[in-house]
Amino acid sequence: MASFLSQFQNIKSTSERLIVAIEDVNDLWPTVKDGFEARVPFRKACLNNKSRNPVYVEKLPVEFILTTDARLRNRFPQEQSVFWFRHPYATVVLVTCEDFDEYKTILKPRLKLIVQNDDREWFIVFVSKAYVNNDQAGKLTRRIYSKLEVDFSSKKRERCCKLDMHVADAAFWEDIEAKIVDCIRNTLDKRVQFYEEELRKLGEHRFTPVWNFCNFFILKESLAFMFEMSHLHDDALREYDELELCYLETVNGANIKQKEFGAVDQGDDQAALLEPGRKSLSEIAQDDTLREFDFRQYLFARQLQLLFKLNRPVEVASRGYVFIISFSKTLSQHERNLPFCLREIWAITACLSLIKATMDHFDPQLVTSDTEKEFCRLLGDLYSLSRIKLMRLADLIGYGVNIERSPCNSAALSMLPWPKPAVWPSIPPISEAMVLVKEKVVEQKPRPFGILRKLLPLGPTMLHREANRRRASLSAGNVSELLESRHVLKESQATDGAFLMSPPNTIATSSMHRTNSVSAITNSSSPSRALFDRPLKISEIQVAAEYALHNTITDETLRKALSSIEEFEKLYLELTKGAAENYHRSWWKRHGVVLDGEVAAMFYRQGSFDSAAKLYEKVCALYAGEEWQSLLAEVLPNLADCQKQLEDQAGYLTSCVRLLSLEKGLLLKTERQALQSEVVRLAHSEMKNPVSLDVSSLITFSGKSGPPLDLCEGDPGNLPVTVWSGFPDEIFLESLSLTLIATFSADEGVKVVKCSKGPLLKPGANDIMMSLPPQRAGSYVLGVLTGQIGQLRFRSHAFSKGGPPDSDDFMSFERTLKPVLKVSKPRALVDITAAVSSGLLMGELQWLGLVIRPIDYSLKGALLHIDTGPGLQIETSHNIELETCAKAYHSLSENSFSPTSDSVSSHDIRFSGKSNRIDMDATVAQDIEELQIRDGKLALPDWASNITTVLWLPVRAIDDLSDRMVSAGRQASLSPSPISVTSVVAHDGSLSSQGQPEVSQKRNIVDGMRTLALKLEYGASHSRMFERTVAVHFTDPLRVNTRMVTKSSDGTLLLQVTLFSLVKAAIVIYDAWLDLQFGFVHVGRNNGRPNPSTVLPLAVSPSSRGALLFTVCLASALEEGKSHVSSNENHGCDFSKMHSILNIQYGISGDRVVGAHTPMKVSSEVSNGGFQKDGNLFYRSALVLQTPVLEPLLAVGALPLSSDCLRVGQLVNMRWRVERLKCCQDNASAKKEEAEVHYEVEVNPENWMMAGRKRGHVLLPTSVGSRIVISIACVPLTVGYVRPPSLGLANVDQINIRCNPAGPHLVCILPSTLCSSFCIAK
Repeated sequence: MASFLSQFQNIKSTSERLIVAIEDVNDLWPTVKDGFEARVPFRKACLNNKSRNPVYVEKLPVEFILTTDARLRNRFPQEQSVFWFRHPYATVVLVTCEDFDEYKTILKPRLKLIVQNDDREWFIVFVSKAYVNNDQAGKLTRRIYSKLEVDFSSKKRERCCKLDMHVADAAFWEDIEAKIVDCIRNTLDKRVQFYEEELRKLGEHRFTPVWNFCNFFILKESLAFMFEMSHLHDDALREYDELELCYLETVNGANIKQKEFGAVDQGDDQAALLEPGRKSLSEIAQDDTLREFDFRQYLFARQLQLLFKLNRPVEVASRGYVFIISFSKTLSQHERNLPFCLREIWAITACLSLIKATMDHFDPQLVTSDTEKEFCRLLGDLYSLSRIKLMRLADLIGYGVNIERSPCNSAALSMLPWPKPAVWPSIPPISEAMVLVKEKVVEQKPRPFGILRKLLPLGPTMLHREANRRRASLSAGNVSELLESRHVLKESQATDGAFLMSPPNTIATSSMHRTNSVSAITNSSSPSRALFDRPLKISEIQVAAEYALHNTITDETLRKALSSIEEFEKLYLELTKGAAENYHRSWWKRHGVVLDGEVAAMFYRQGSFDSAAKLYEKVCALYAGEEWQSLLAEVLPNLADCQKQLEDQAGYLTSCVRLLSLEKGLLLKTERQALQSEVVRLAHSEMKNPVSLDVSSLITFSGKSGPPLDLCEGDPGNLPVTVWSGFPDEIFLESLSLTLIATFSADEGVKVVKCSKGPLLKPGANDIMMSLPPQRAGSYVLGVLTGQIGQLRFRSHAFSKGGPPDSDDFMSFERTLKPVLKVSKPRALVDITAAVSSGLLMGELQWLGLVIRPIDYSLKGALLHIDTGPGLQIETSHNIELETCAKAYHSLSENSFSPTSDSVSSHDIRFSGKSNRIDMDATVAQDIEELQIRDGKLALPDWASNITTVLWLPVRAIDDLSDRMVSAGRQASLSPSPISVTSVVAHDGSLSSQGQPEVSQKRNIVDGMRTLALKLEYGASHSRMFERTVAVHFTDPLRVNTRMVTKSSDGTLLLQVTLFSLVKAAIVIYDAWLDLQFGFVHVGRNNGRPNPSTVLPLAVSPSSRGALLFTVCLASALEEGKSHVSSNENHGCDFSKMHSILNIQYGISGDRVVGAHTPMKVSSEVSNGGFQKDGNLFYRSALVLQTPVLEPLLAVGALPLSSDCLRVGQLVNMRWRVERLKCCQDNASAKKEEAEVHYEVEVNPENWMMAGRKRGHVLLPTSVGSRIVISIACVPLTVGYVRPPSLGLANVDQINIRCNPAGPHLVCILPSTLCSSFCIAK
């Protein structure tokens, strides 16, 4: 079957459409031919694919051929099985008959003979020639056709149809097309099944020695070609894919004998991916298989043809790129037997042919945007692959000096191995001139700013080593190679660029060295070198490679590109541009930008600075965005040189700044200094136009670490800013300013603050103070830093990254900007409050403390105005003291007589400001200072401008609301003290052992309040003012409560005086005596002092109490002789006969920070214990004593109610009984008053309605035991428990009335009987 390869290819070239055979029985084909062929190709034909699934073919090509045609009659017997794809797929039998007998005797037997072959799909077309108006002929024709249907049709399948020659019937042609398609589908299914069975049989012998791949190939491609003819391209493509896999398994099998690979014919260097007919199958056949090089390209070309027919150019590009990569690996495995560099040449031609074919078939309007991007990406890969292969060939023949040694090119070529032929090509016979040309060193253009860089390699290893190693004469080693290895190493290093670029003098030296080496090359042709061959030099290797390439390359485009450097650069530029443009249209835009850099490098080399600068800017933008500093250092110098050549001063300065902004390790210090000198030179030169430059990458800034600067609205200040300079040396700035951005309003705009003078920036951090004008209230963040160097105006938007990420110094664009300035809204910048937490002594000279607290604001030069209110005066005879708050409270903590810690904690205020924090351990330059007040004004010293201080004023509170008195037995020079009046009333009747309730009257707190009006002028030119009225409480030292303790049988009364401390200070009572009013006298000989006398001195702690006991009696008891009453001559009282005066001599010890303390006039005479004895304080309290009434006169009792069930609206009588318990022994008028009793009923009008008089009088006899009953009618109004009416006697004191029995507290009122719900008061 393998011998049929040639015939098989010829049959395929002549078979393009499905064949439908026409069996013309009655010579009708010329008549109906036009009608049949007009329907071709069939539209929407439904066929079955290999999986027996219906597939609709848009256009099914069909060719009608008569069975008598030579194309069908000239068939070989073996074609019945192998070439079934060219056999008819349907048979149409054309018949006609006008005589019924003729049909039976002639036509019917002949038709039986034609259709007796069951393998063919057929149907009969009966052509009627009868005219429409000929009824007899029409009837006969219909009869014959009916008989024909009965004879050849069946219930399962209709095989007959009728064509009327004289009637146009569209339904007939549709029926004809359907029957033909049905026959084709059935035939196709049968043949697919046949091919599958045959392929299965061959596949069973696949791994046996009798296996013949050619037979398998013919059957498999016959099946694929049949699918292709049927326009089932997907199935055909699948068959070719399976065929390729099977071939690869066959070729790469472990036990398969290696066959000839191919690729040795002329023209094989050009890829045949789109030309399946370049070589015939017989040419690539070898024994029982096919040569791999040609056959794999043939199979792939067939696949691409089908993909183009399916309109899948994207898949063509994808498959093509993968095939080129994989087939290149296959070529590398057979490289020893292939022409020189055939792998690289084949890959270039394959990529270029695929690019052209796919671009011709691609229509972007038929695909989605993602598919279009993928297609562009694939084209970019093809362009890039061909570009890399071209660079390898160019570097091989000595054009490497014209290739940019960029990281992109170096990375690609370093991974691409050198060619590995079995023997490296030899030098052509006449090559001296060519070697001289190759040895000429192209003087490299020095890089701008004298930047020296290590040139990147363009190969995986040194070319001269690889080439000499593969020379036949050196395959076993050579002594001369060892002798001259060092010399050759130096030359290869200079050529391949393994070290830094040499200065011009070094270049000249190496050039002379290479020129002298030509003599050795010339002498190499001498006979003495034949036995002792030396290694080839790099120039000789390049000449040999170029000569071999010209013998290998048959593609005119590639041959022309490698003929000269100019043509190479032209093709190289075309491929690089194509790759970059396609990458830009895909989603691999960064690849496109990188390749733009290679295009820019070529433009830069050619002198097209404008085009190079535009592309370099794109590349630098990508590298800067990705923070690829090393790559940026390779490109920026070239960009700067382009801008310099174009006289773009702004761009040139920007590039210089960006070079200075690179990481320090990428540029040497001398290079950075050269860049700075260039920037300064241009800035101070005469520029045509001033340049504005962004130096965000070089100069960064940030606010100071810590909290932001706090100012008040309307105040100027100085904003500290840290500026980081990236210049290698110091640089002087003519001006420097900074913008502040308000965070509270977008309409506020920016505020500009300037430095007072041009600063000198040093490398690294520089602390600079910015003059800050008054700002509006709100928060501000740093905006843009601007400045000027000569005529160069610069700006910086970048924040500092001078610290670790978790510190305040580290700033980046990802973090929220930290406010550097907070301007407070109009607020109190200072606070003045009273230092005391409790009352001061009334009428005594006391220290009044004012806590002056600056709130994050300086009070330097402040002036305090003091105006005292009514009842308060400042003693000008004493100086005013100013001390730190820390010292005041520190002295409080050390005072042994200090009160409890509660008083301290109320003033231990701690503030958030830096200088306004009250701390017990704070220290300042001066702790206390004495000041003087003039005309109510007081100037604060500078040392107290930023700290909390306490101003101590000597004041005295004058009590004008109470009377003054001086005891009769004391000297008149004693200071008067206020009088507190306390009433003590004794009940008439017997006293219990617990005594009577105490009676007290203390001073009203409002009477002890005094005010102090303060006005503080501060700020610049005293522009700010603080006003406050401070209220201070003054109080008596003690509060006196009195009560009767007991009464003896002889009329002696024990009067208990309880003394409550009203101040937070320790009080010691040294002496106390009681001056009694008229009607009372003292009992005993203690001269009105407490009993016992040993109780004095009495210490009273803060907020505690003490008690004194006095023995008194009525003056009438003395006259009756019941007790001995001492005279009261030494301690008489001239205040009033109606008051008793309690005189107290005491001493006080307290702290002025807390409240009451020792008055200043005696503060210097402190005795042991801290109390005064020679200059004690006095306190007097007036007591009102009444004659005791110890027995009640009347008894009032509430009588029981008339009913226990009181209801709303029901009349109720409330009754009280009044009984006299004791008769009066006074005069008649008193008896008359006692006989008449005035009463009044107290009632709540919301609960009760009175039916009688609420008040009146009744007569009650004066005799003991007399009684009367008072009755009042009332009506309850509210349901529930309510308080009943009560009876009061207006002319009788409550202490003379005894309630017995007591009235009810509450009574229960039920709802009315006529109401179903409770009555609720509104």
